[in-house]
Amino acid sequence: MSGTNTKTMIRPSALLVLLTLLAPILFLNGCTGGSGYSKPPSSRTPAPAQQEPKSLEELSETLSQQQNAPANLPTVKVGLLLPLSGKHQNLGQTMLNSAQMALFEIGHANLELLPRDTMGSAEGARAAAQSAVDDGAQILLGPVFAPAVRAAQPVAQRSRINMLAFSTDWSLAGGHTFIMGFLPFDQVERVTRFAAANGLNDIGVIAPSNTYGNIVTQSFNQVAAQSGINVREKTAFPPGTSNLAPVVRSFARFDERERAGALKSSPYSAVFMPVGGQDARAIGSLLTHYELPPRSVRRLGTGLLDETALASEKNLEGAWFAAPPPNARKGFEDRFIRTFGSRPQRLATLSYDATALAAVLAQRGLQQNGRPAFTQRDLTNPNGFSGVDGIFRFHSGNTVERGLAIIEFKNGRLVVADPAPTTFQSISQ
Repeated sequence: MSGTNTKTMIRPSALLVLLTLLAPILFLNGCTGGSGYSKPPSSRTPAPAQQEPKSLEELSETLSQQQNAPANLPTVKVGLLLPLSGKHQNLGQTMLNSAQMALFEIGHANLELLPRDTMGSAEGARAAAQSAVDDGAQILLGPVFAPAVRAAQPVAQRSRINMLAFSTDWSLAGGHTFIMGFLPFDQVERVTRFAAANGLNDIGVIAPSNTYGNIVTQSFNQVAAQSGINVREKTAFPPGTSNLAPVVRSFARFDERERAGALKSSPYSAVFMPVGGQDARAIGSLLTHYELPPRSVRRLGTGLLDETALASEKNLEGAWFAAPPPNARKGFEDRFIRTFGSRPQRLATLSYDATALAAVLAQRGLQQNGRPAFTQRDLTNPNGFSGVDGIFRFHSGNTVERGLAIIEFKNGRLVVADPAPTTFQSISQ
């Protein structure tokens, strides 16, 4: 599976043996590859949902139990474009393993998975897409990074087959390209509206001055204005800043408050900080150092905080962010660990859900009219689908919308502060 032109095909019937063989070779939690963001979507007008999305497992089981399925159905081939070599090969291997799990758990005898190695490059992605198409792929899953998606797009377009990319670069959506990655806009809207509903109406923003930080801040400002939130301060810092103390000291208005003898008063009820990893640790610690501790100033973030290791940071205690509901993901992670002996990387759920979706749509289409249901209309079903990362659906513009939970850091754990919706009817547009 390491070469772009590999002819590997994986069927569910062969997967039990294959999973055993792969267990010893298991190996970025980001998928833009290049910045790519230019502006947030101006509006979203999806068709109204009519019913609650069914889980992909339930849909597959229902289809399998139907007695009117025609016999001798044709084989459906699904191309899977992942970085199976190069610097991101560990991520690619994890995502391949999770796709194989989905194929085994939800796939059917007529489905074949065609893994192709993008080699972590744009040219590799183009060649991988062409190889999959040449071998009969009827839908493409992946690639992961924005440059790879951009390179594979012309292949999908010429071949008139749809591609479910794992990138977060929403600007690449359109035509035959669907963007399935975790987009920041729903995350920002969900956590901002939840903060407003809980009385956090005076908020400061501290964000990196990169494309992600700028776009997320712009999105936050828009939702804040709609929600009655007063944005009291907006501070941007250069990415990679080694010493954030002067930035946070100024943001916290520490000198001004010290001169006024009001260090115990806070200019903010919450701080929106779209950062993760070491930046989140540093900013949380410095906010506390400058007399803005978590007990008086709530930390708000994006999916960049969706990291178990951060939950134990005392200066991030009580932080809120929006993310897919964790319960179903935990079941997936437990099954993955039992099968492969290691914990999956965060993006593994994307390849699982994409493969499961392809399996269900193929099965449905074959039973109804003898061909897989991979069309734009099928993919943009307004009722959506329910997978490992909760409910999701594609808009007519080919970007994904997700039903997100509010997650809180509480006593070193990730807990659900507000459950994810179970239907798109309940999500305010």
